[in-house]
Amino acid sequence: MTDETQIAALLYRYARAVDTKDWELYRSVFTADAYIDYSSAGAAVGSRDEVVDWFAANLGALPWSMHYITNIEVLARGPETATVRAMFYNPMQLPGATEVSACGGYYHHELVRTAGGWRSRALREENVWFTGRGQGSSAERATDDRKR
Repeated sequence: MTDETQIAALLYRYARAVDTKDWELYRSVFTADAYIDYSSAGAAVGSRDEVVDWFAANLGALPWSMHYITNIEVLARGPETATVRAMFYNPMQLPGATEVSACGGYYHHELVRTAGGWRSRALREENVWFTGRGQGSSAERATDDRKR
């Protein structure tokens, strides 16, 4: 397989891991020292294991999600590194909501070649839009409750 094909497969594995809540599979996408930033979506920022802990505690409340990753661009590549940007579209059902919510944006990965293939050593999600927030996230509901 070409590097581009292997990189696309890595991003698809990422999507499957998040949607199936398979945190060991999620870990396999990243290096052990990876830094992950989901702050644009109001979610976790930190090491791979810190993000997995946050996901395990918070994403279980989502009845379902289905990430689509497309327009994968390898912006720069050396023999052992690659900078990748990919678009995502993620329909989901939020807790307590009856309508479908969705968000979209870009994933920005810094990849390294390892003995096990390409892995992400850094991921920054750039959440561009979100629709159908339903009753809102648990963090939004907690903030609203404190305001009352």
